Amino acid sequence: MLKQVGKTLIQAKHKASCHCGSVELELSLPNGIENPRRCDCSICRRKGAIVGSVNLDGIRVVKGKEFLKLYQFNTDTAQHFFCSNCGIYTHHQRRSNPHEYGFNIGCLEGVNPYDLGDVVTNDGVNHPTDR
Repeated sequence: MLKQVGKTLIQAKHKASCHCGSVELELSLPNGIENPRRCDCSICRRKGAIVGSVNLDGIRVVKGKEFLKLYQFNTDTAQHFFCSNCGIYTHHQRRSNPHEYGFNIGCLEGVNPYDLGDVVTNDGVNHPTDR
């Protein structure tokens, strides 16, 4: 099944990888990319990625689990994963919804995140769980 997002067709199952190819993920995106966004928290500002979300069971590491490194900060709730070879952020378990992973749309094979048009920026500086 394919779904059009901007100028890009998205399959229900999609491959994502880091820059060097050491880490490969399979994502279940039955509705394509939903709710693409940026965040202005301290880590997201620095990594600059446009992210989408998927349920925890909607992402599977198919190659390179040994190359994934975990980074946590502040409350140590969110789990940010990146490739230890090339440094590319691939996904993270979300703090605001721990039942979901955020994933780097730029890692999706055949997807140019700049084709998504205007992307909303979430207020991560004032995170809802900090209130």
